[in-house]
Amino acid sequence: MNIFAVTGKEELAVVYLADFGRNRSVEFVESLQPDLPRDKKWVLIVSTLYGCPVGCPICDAGTRYTGKLSKEELFTQIDFLVKKRFPSGRIPVEKFKIQFARMGEPSLNLNVLDVLKELPERYDAPGLLPSISTVAPKAADTFFKKLLELKEEYYSSGKFQLQFSIHTTDEKLRDRFIPIRKWDLKRIGEYGKQFFRRGDRKITLNFALAENMPVVLETMLEYFDPKIFLIKVTPVNPTGAAEKNGIVSYIKTDKSEAEYKIIDELDSAGYEVLLSIGALEENEIGSNCGQYVMRHRSRYRCN
Repeated sequence: MNIFAVTGKEELAVVYLADFGRNRSVEFVESLQPDLPRDKKWVLIVSTLYGCPVGCPICDAGTRYTGKLSKEELFTQIDFLVKKRFPSGRIPVEKFKIQFARMGEPSLNLNVLDVLKELPERYDAPGLLPSISTVAPKAADTFFKKLLELKEEYYSSGKFQLQFSIHTTDEKLRDRFIPIRKWDLKRIGEYGKQFFRRGDRKITLNFALAENMPVVLETMLEYFDPKIFLIKVTPVNPTGAAEKNGIVSYIKTDKSEAEYKIIDELDSAGYEVLLSIGALEENEIGSNCGQYVMRHRSRYRCN
C-alpha cells in the first residue's frame, strides 16, 4: 500500500488516499468526536471495495467500481492506523470503533466477514466495536446469513453495531436514492428481529434526509419495533454527486432538533432518535464518502 495523499486535522478527522497497485485506490479515515479525547473514542472508517457498484446519487464513491479488497488489503488500512497511534497493538480506548462504511457496500465483499472473525484476536482492544453500514442488497443474502452467525459467536452483548441506510419510507423514492436490487423495509425489519438479542445495541436506521423525502410514522411502526431499532437522522452531505443530481438536504446545520416535526413524531412514538450533524470542517476536509478521492482525481485528472 502506498499512501499518496493525506488531508485533515488531527483533532477531527484525517483522510488517507492509498494506492494498492494496478490503478486501484481507496480512501480511509481516522476520526475523533470533537468533545471526546482519543482514549475515550477513536473511530476508523475503512473501504471495502474499489469504488462502489451501487451508485447512490448522494455518494461520490460510486463513480466507478473495479473490484473487492482482499482480507489482507482490508487489514492493511486498519493496521496502518493502529500502528501509527498504538504500535504495540494494545489499544486502550473505551470505544474503539471500526466502521466498514467508507468506499463500497460492505455486504458485497465476503472478505469483510473474515476480518470480523480475526479482529478480536489481532488487537488487544477491550473497547472494540465493529460497525457495518449497509443498504441491504438482495445479492448479499449469504453475507447477512453468515453475519448473523458471526455476531452471535464473536460480538454478543452490545459489541457490534449494525446500520441500515434507509433514507425514506417511500419505496419508489428509496429506489432512486439506492439504485440497486435490495431488501424492502419489511425484510429489513424481519432481519432485525432475528439479529437483535437482549443486551445488544439497537440496530440503527440511517436517514440522510433530503427535501421531499417522506418518513411516514405509520410505516415505521409497522416494520420497525422501537425496542429493536433506533433512528439516526443526518443531513445530505454536500458531495459532488448530490450537487450534480440536484439533491438538497432537508436537515440544515443551523436548525435545532426541535424544529423538525418528523423527529418529534418519531420520538413521541417511542423511538430513540439521534440528530447527527457533523462539524462543518469535515466538508472542507472532504471526509465524507468518496469526497477526497474524487477531489484528488479532478485536481490531478487521475483515472
